[in-house]
Amino acid sequence: MPMSRSSIGSTPATIAVTGATGMIGGALVTRLRERGHTVRRLVRSSREMQPGDVAWDPMAASLDKRVLAGCDAIVHLAGAPIAQRWTSDRKRDIRESRVRGTSLVANGVAAMDVKPGVVLSGSAVGYYGDRGDESLDEQSTSGSDFLSRVAREWEGAAAPIANAGVRLVLLRTGIVLSAHGGALAKMLPPFKLGLGGPIGNGRQWMSWISLEDHLRAMEHALFSDALHGPVNLVAPNPSTNAEFTATLGRVLSRPAVVPVPRIALQLVFGEMANATILASQRALPRALVDSKFVFAHPMLEAALRASV
Repeated sequence: MPMSRSSIGSTPATIAVTGATGMIGGALVTRLRERGHTVRRLVRSSREMQPGDVAWDPMAASLDKRVLAGCDAIVHLAGAPIAQRWTSDRKRDIRESRVRGTSLVANGVAAMDVKPGVVLSGSAVGYYGDRGDESLDEQSTSGSDFLSRVAREWEGAAAPIANAGVRLVLLRTGIVLSAHGGALAKMLPPFKLGLGGPIGNGRQWMSWISLEDHLRAMEHALFSDALHGPVNLVAPNPSTNAEFTATLGRVLSRPAVVPVPRIALQLVFGEMANATILASQRALPRALVDSKFVFAHPMLEAALRASV
């Protein structure tokens, strides 16, 4: 039967992590180990294997459920990168890496004799689609574009976990601020040269969160029974792109007045630009706030200063 919250929270836990070689997953593994937990990394590439790692292949449906035996919790973050021009092959990889990988983990959990107490499964605020100025919480409807459809299938693939009686948290992640990866890392070089500025009309909303708060929120989700179902992993104060870029320029003591035309992004990145860089999602972390989570970086300027 599932582990109780006290059995996870009061003693060091054994936690399996997929996506452990990515920016977020790698930082989470380090954080959990520093807190005395045992982490089993599930890794696809033999080049990235370390002693104690477990090999798996979501595209080949290869995961021995015995490698999950004894785990108090599972954090499933694996998925193919999104931030590149979308060909038909790339879109297939984006979808299948998420849906197949999640189905593999979910069915593995459902088949376990002794199940983990909680599974955190990745998702994204892309679930909501391009929504303009609308405020979005976990009860908001999904969008209709490619990423929205992927997110719905991604979350749906995790359903066997909840159906098996295991607490399931769906991590709808926003823009994670880190100088070492993700959107901010790509923005820093031109901004440091004084060549940064608003993207498109600058009115699109950006739902961001510091890497520190993202890690803290995942820890909170692991050890708090109050959280289940969709959880927006975003700060409580989303900003427009114009506000974000102006604040980043101020933090770096550089001008941020060189605009990036919408048409230029569409020419370079095609559909991906419209669905990500130019899309507007004003997501709010209602579930986190209701569960008494306290943000270390609720305001953008402090979050950027801590991130760069």
